[in-house]
Amino acid sequence: MRLFCFPYAGGRALNYRSWSNHLPANVEVCAIELPGRGTLLKETPFTRIKPLVETIAQNILPKLDRPFALFGHSMGALVSFELAHFLRNKYSLNPVHLFVSAHRAPQIISKKPPIYSLPDPEFLAQLHRLNGTSQEILQNRELMELFLPILRADFEVLETYTHQALPPLECPITAFGGLSDSEANIDELEAWAKQTKSTFLLKMFQGDHFFIHSAQSQLLEYLNQFLLASCTNTLAANSSTEVE
Repeated sequence: MRLFCFPYAGGRALNYRSWSNHLPANVEVCAIELPGRGTLLKETPFTRIKPLVETIAQNILPKLDRPFALFGHSMGALVSFELAHFLRNKYSLNPVHLFVSAHRAPQIISKKPPIYSLPDPEFLAQLHRLNGTSQEILQNRELMELFLPILRADFEVLETYTHQALPPLECPITAFGGLSDSEANIDELEAWAKQTKSTFLLKMFQGDHFFIHSAQSQLLEYLNQFLLASCTNTLAANSSTEVE
């Protein structure tokens, strides 16, 4: 099985570099690099989700020759969800599982004003509030000159997204959330259940929006168990909510 992992806004494939050490040996972790960072630094970042998803689909299509699952955190959750629909509609390909982390269900409209076009000081203040960008980067002017356009583009992808109602996915969905996350509460995460015809599970961890770092060991332990179950087709049949 292949597990395709999608980063949060401003994130890189590097965020998932250690995951293969903690997941089943028969699961190949494929961390997706988005344009404008890492190995794709010279490419222009996307500002809309549709062309981003279409480009990702074209790039990973040769690797969809075996069962695959999708994992996305924050912006990555939305990208992985739209990718699952695109692959189903265009190629009749379905993931064995969709893992969505730290993002409200797509049908729920954000009540917060967009930030991607704010002046730099206000935009930086919002980044500080989210606690996902290190102070070392935020306080480094040269780094921020490189990093800000990428972050703005990613937030534009998120904040210009419009959900189109489509038939629910056939694959199971597991949602992950942080108990102190102000960006995606339990009700907003539970609403992901409406996006699948199959089973749904919500798993909560201690931490804020970036529990993917602070609770990484617990998250990977859970993913490890779930992927083992997926590989042997022994997924639990009932929906439930758990707190780590």
